[in-house]
This record gives sequence, structure tokens and C-alpha cells, in this order.
Amino acid sequence: MKIAKFIFTALFSLILLGAIGAGILYVNLKSELPDVASLKEVKLQLPMQIFTSDGKLIGEVGEERRIPAKLADIPQPLIDAVLATEDSRFYDHHGFDLKGIARATVALVKGGRKQGASTITQQLARNFFLTPERKLIRKLKELILATEIEQVMSKDEILELYLNKIYLGYRSYGVATAAQTYFGKELNQLTLSEMAVIAGLPKAPSTMNPIYSVKRAEQRRNTVLWRMLQENKITEAQYEQAKAEPIVSKFHKTVLDFNADYVTEMVRKEVVKLYGEETAYTKGFKVYATVLSKDQFAAQQALRENLINYDRRHGWRGATTLWKSDEEAWNEEDIIDHLSQLPNSEPFVPAAVLKTTKKEAQILLRDGETATLTLNGMKWARKYISKNSRGQTPTAVEQVIKTGQQIWVRNQSKNEKNDWELGQIPEVNSALVSLNSNNGAIEAAVGGFSYAQSNFNRVTQSMVQVGSSIKPFIYTAALNKGLSLATTLNDTPITIRKAGQEPWRPKNAPNIYEGKLRLRVGLGKSKNVMMVRTVRMIGIDYIAEYLQRFGFKREQYTATEALALGAASFTPLEMARGYAVFDNGGYLIDPFIIERIEDANGEELYKANPRIACISCNDIPVAYAEPSYFDFVQEDENEEVESLATAEEETLSDDFQIEPVAKTDDPSLIATAIETEQKVRYAPRVISGELAFLMRSALHSAAFGEAGQSWVGTSWRLAKALPRKDVGGKTGTTNNSKVTWYAGFGSNIVTTTYVAYDGNKELGKGEAGARTALPAWIDYMTVALSDKPQRNDKLPPNIIRVGIDAKYGLLGNDLSEYFIRGTEPKNRYIIEQGYQIPVANPDPTSDMPQTKELF
Repeated sequence: MKIAKFIFTALFSLILLGAIGAGILYVNLKSELPDVASLKEVKLQLPMQIFTSDGKLIGEVGEERRIPAKLADIPQPLIDAVLATEDSRFYDHHGFDLKGIARATVALVKGGRKQGASTITQQLARNFFLTPERKLIRKLKELILATEIEQVMSKDEILELYLNKIYLGYRSYGVATAAQTYFGKELNQLTLSEMAVIAGLPKAPSTMNPIYSVKRAEQRRNTVLWRMLQENKITEAQYEQAKAEPIVSKFHKTVLDFNADYVTEMVRKEVVKLYGEETAYTKGFKVYATVLSKDQFAAQQALRENLINYDRRHGWRGATTLWKSDEEAWNEEDIIDHLSQLPNSEPFVPAAVLKTTKKEAQILLRDGETATLTLNGMKWARKYISKNSRGQTPTAVEQVIKTGQQIWVRNQSKNEKNDWELGQIPEVNSALVSLNSNNGAIEAAVGGFSYAQSNFNRVTQSMVQVGSSIKPFIYTAALNKGLSLATTLNDTPITIRKAGQEPWRPKNAPNIYEGKLRLRVGLGKSKNVMMVRTVRMIGIDYIAEYLQRFGFKREQYTATEALALGAASFTPLEMARGYAVFDNGGYLIDPFIIERIEDANGEELYKANPRIACISCNDIPVAYAEPSYFDFVQEDENEEVESLATAEEETLSDDFQIEPVAKTDDPSLIATAIETEQKVRYAPRVISGELAFLMRSALHSAAFGEAGQSWVGTSWRLAKALPRKDVGGKTGTTNNSKVTWYAGFGSNIVTTTYVAYDGNKELGKGEAGARTALPAWIDYMTVALSDKPQRNDKLPPNIIRVGIDAKYGLLGNDLSEYFIRGTEPKNRYIIEQGYQIPVANPDPTSDMPQTKELF
């Protein structure tokens, strides 16, 4: 009895000490743990979604892809599959499963395969509050947290949170996201087999998913189905049918209405500036860009087709070899795997050549389908020899492509699946950007042929020489100095000599000279020597300063005569901003890309409040001129613009106030951009309305010419494609045709585009702004203006129309010209019919009369 009493006392003491120790450990561990009640209010990380202004989804940004789903919307067989595999006694335990722990312990002691004993509640505790390290102390914390979670949340709440939180591979979190990622389906569209695949992923999401390994995914699926059968959740027949179903899976991205990757990246950067990366990527923001879906899609198509057309004009550069004729051909799986890793290059898709004959080739596409490519689909592919020459038109398929090569193709017919055409990724690149000239909203932006091929955004990052597209700004400075569109200058060769420098002899392109021409005609025909003479007449320093009125930074160009021919380098967005000054009546607007931002619940967090061009206003308050988000203007822009503006500062009337945007109570979500009062703000006027009107008129005639006159401007293609009175623009081509531009406007839309090699190579003979850049502008603006009414300009107060002589710009009856009052000609050109004295040695090249008049 003494021995038994001693043993009982010892055991009781040990149990008591163990309990005390466990209690102390529990208290200490609990003090280090977070409050699990926070799970009741948890907000799962949601990616940022980016929409067009009219609500089309164009992008998604965030490390975690997640589609939240209510438990009631998750199919019961999928819930059964998860429970049967991960926690079959979920609705019976209180956070941890003693039977499961005992079973795992016995298996471990026997030396069998290690078994998991964590319940769904424990996994939830680990995912939210703990690290995945395998230590006893972490396991104890997990048990404590699981117990407390069961006390504050119902079973259904725990299960719903788990099914939305669990990581399932390929950045996919939650079962609804996994259904989209692996099968491209909604939850209610999944088969039993596909549900079992998803339910088996938590064990090893990176290696058991069907994209990584169909074999391993199939093995894991079968295990899940067997567990469901054991738990009586499915019948034997269902088990056999699901087990026999082949797994068909591929990676499915978020379903977008269409891709607009360059816009998505522009928006992402701006949201990160406002909120920081962690908030921007995890709060489920819905960001509405300023772009219009119709215009953006048209811009992307126009730019790509224009580059493809240029590329084809210069020939076929050849394909990439995967295997040679004397080597063993790749198997289909390896080919598809290789093609799937190639970057997206719409409208082209990658393919491999399996077999060729004289008239056709059999090709394998990235999606695993085979197709036929005929000789007719590659007739364009004359061999590239140099930038100015190509080989002969191919007469056999083997002259262009060979078996074992990787090529690019596109389907030319919407109805015929086999109407394939050989493609080629252009080496040349381009950008196109379109603004609302009244407020600066970016309505379309394309930074290159393919974002996947090159994420360099040429809209905002490409500083390239602008060529003759700078001329309207310089002519505006000349008009501001007192010249008029009827002023005549000599279009004759000129030589500029400066001490210690080689003589400079600027030339026209083409190298044709026509004597005296009016400024309107000189701009329309893009006469270089007339531009140089204009610069020398009004002063290069004056022009260099004047250009800043259009938002150009002084450090971007040098004050030399070469500025007349476009030696300055600007981005397409800067050029669009400058041309908007002409279109909106003389106001410097700020480009912006975000219209509004909503949180995950649809509450508005941010709303753009751009400065607008107030054409009907006489006095413009410049005190509200603030730098734009894109930082195109210097920090001291307010002072610079104020000194250039024609209006005086005044206080805004309460009549112009608008309601402030909705805000959040969460300080971390309040963007500094909306802390200021939301009032109507006006852009500063940087040139007069009269100057803007004259330049719009001149740029219109660059396309349409003048009534009754036979001259043709460099933008004549525009007149044929868009016969509207409110359109106009200017071509631009740099020396040796390295960069080509077109910038213009129509119905309060201003658009600029350029084409060039990133490496500054020559584009080739015959390539110029009118041929190389203008077609993309026309294709885009045809769509953008299709639903816009034609704008009819009213004459500004100080503009008058005067009849002039077409040749010399003096008073006459040939045509009418617009003038700022006071700059109109005072003299009439008349050839007297009296006695005339012949001029000795008359100059046959002169356009002036060869007689002297007697008065």
C-alpha cells in the first residue's frame, strides 16, 4: 500500500506540475498571440482591377489572384472533397482533432509515412497568424489559436474563410480562383473530377497542379475521389466515372474584355504613387482609367497594323530554327511547351513548321492544333536585303520557311479557321497617344507593338527628335511677333556661316524650291528653308523661351537654328499636350490617366479634378495651375505659366464648385490627391485664342489646301480619309528618316504618333511622316471621331477675313485669309499697265515681275 500510495502521489504531483507548467506556458504563449476576433473582420487580399472609363476590364495587378466566393455558392461536392481530404471530422471537433493526432502519432512511431494532423481551423490559424516553420512551439501556438477561433466563429464561417484563403498554385488563392486558373470555369461549371483536382491541391499546390504535371495531378485526384467514396460522399459509379475522366487543363489568366498592357502599367504606377504598393495591390481597388474602350482598342489595332505594313515593305528576315533537317524532330509536347513560353505578340501566334511542300506547310500552333499555311499566305515575304531593297516574290514555300522552324502566323478570316498568313514581329516600333484637349484625359495610349516583347512605354519614356512636327510651335511664335499667315518668305537655298564652324546648308525634303511663298503654304508643304528664315527673323532665343508655353522643358532642346528643323526631343505625350494648346483655344492642360478609384465595396476613394480649358471665359485664374501627375512641368510651373498667361488672377466663384468626392475613414486609404477641395479648376492660357485659331486653320489647310489653289500639303492623305472641317495636323521626319511623326487634332481630340527604331536606325528610302506615321493616325482617328459631331469654330473677336493675292500675300481677290486685327496687309499688289522699263539681265529663276513700273 505504501508503494501504491507513493506511486499515486508521484503521478498526481507530476500531473499537477504538468498542468501548472502547461497553464504557465499557455498564458505566456497566449500573451504573444494576436486576437483571433480580428478574423471576423478580415479583408482578404484582392488584386487591383483596372477598367476603361466605360467599364471594360483591361488589367489586373496584384500578387494574389482571388475571386471571393460565399459558402452557399460553392458546390457541395467540392466542399465534400476538401473535407474528406483535409479534415473529415471538421464539424465534430473544436479546433483540433485528437483522433487525427493519435493516428498520426501511431503512424510515425511505427515508421510509416508521415501523416498530417492539422485541422482546417489549424491551417487557417497558421495561414493568418503564424509562419510555416516546423517547430513544437509553433504547433502549440497553432492549437491555442485554433481553439480560440472555434469560440468566436461558426464552422461555416471558418470553412468559407479557409476556402477563400488557401493557396492553390499559380498565384491563385481560393477555390473560385483555382477553377478559373486551371479550367477557365466558374465553380458551378466544374465536373466532379475537376473538383477533386482542386481539392487535392492544398497538399502540394506547386507540384500537384495539372499545369505542372498532369500525372501527379491525376494521382492526387484519384486519392481525393477514394476518400470521398470512403466517406460516402459519392457512389461507386461516380467514383469510377470521375476517375476515368481525362484532366484537360491549361493556364487561364483573368478574363479581360481586352488587353491594354501599356495603359495598365501607367495606371499601376499612378496608384502606387497615391497609396503605396502594399495598399494598391491588396485592397481590391477598382481603378477606372480615362481611356475609352472603343478608342483604346482602335489605337492598338492601328499601331500594330501600321508597323506590320512598314515591316512587310522591307522584306522577310527569316525564321528561328528549332531543329535542323538532319536532326530528330521535336515531339509535340516539347514543341507546345516551347511555343507556350514565347511572349504574347498580338495579332500573331507562334507555330512550328512540321512539314513543307512547294505550295503549303503543315504547322503546329501553340494550342496544340495543326493548321495549313499556303504559299498565298506568304506572298509578301520577299527576302530582306537591305533597308532599301528586297528579293523576288517567292514561288515556293521552301524559299521562305523550312521544316523545324518556329514562325509567327495570324488568322486572316473570322470565319475560316485555316485562312492563315505568315507573320513577322516588327523590329521597328511606335507609340500613339490621344488626349481630350479640353481637360487632358488620355483617351488612348499604346506604347509599342507588344508589351510582352518590350515593356518600354514609348508614350511617356521615348524622347525622340520631333522633326517638322515642331514647326507649328515656331510659326506661332512668329505670328505672336507680328507676322501673319500671308507673310511671304523666300523658299530658296540658304547657307549659314558662323565663325569656326562648317557652313550649314539646310535643305528642303524633297529638295525642291519654289521662290516666295506665304507662311500658310510654307507650313503646309513643310518647307525647311522657310522655317530657318523664320527662326533667324524673329530670334532663336525668343523661340527657345516661347516653346515653354506649350509645356516643353527648356533642357530638352538647344537654342540653335537646327531647332527649326526639329532637333528637339520630346515624348509623344508631351507633343500631344503641346498640340492640345492649338485645339482648345490656347490653354495648357495636364494629361492624366485615372478618372476615379473605388474600394472593394464600390465606395469612391478618388476622383480626378483636372484643369480644364475654358474657351468661353475671358479671364483665367492661373493661381490653380498645379503640376500634373506625369511631371511634365517644372516644379516652379506656376510662376512660369503666370508670367505667360494673358489673364489676371481672380478668385473662383462659388458657382463653379462641385460636390467633393466620397472619402474613407481609413487614413491609409486617403490619397493626398483628394484632400484638396474639389472645385472647377481652369488651365492657364498660354497663347491667345486668336493665335490658336490661326494655327488650327493653317494645320487644316496642310491637309485640305486652299479653295481655288492647286498646292498640296504633306497631310493630303488625311483629307481623303477624314473630310471634316475640324481636323488638321502636321507631319514630321528627322534627318535620314530615322523618326517619322504625325500630330494633329479633330473635335477636341488631339493625337500624336511616331514610328522609329529604338536603336535609331534609318527607316529607309521613301519613309516619311506622311507615309510611315500618318496611316496609323488616320486609322485611329477614323474610329475615335466616328461618333463625334463636327466642331464648328467661331471667329475669335480680333480675327478678321481679308481678300489677298495668292502669290504675294498683299491685298487682292484670289482668296480670303484670316488675320489678327492690325496685321492684315495695307497695300494691294498691282501690275501697272503704263510704260514699263525692261530689267537688264533678268533673272529667269526669280518669281518677281521682270519689269519696273512707272508710277
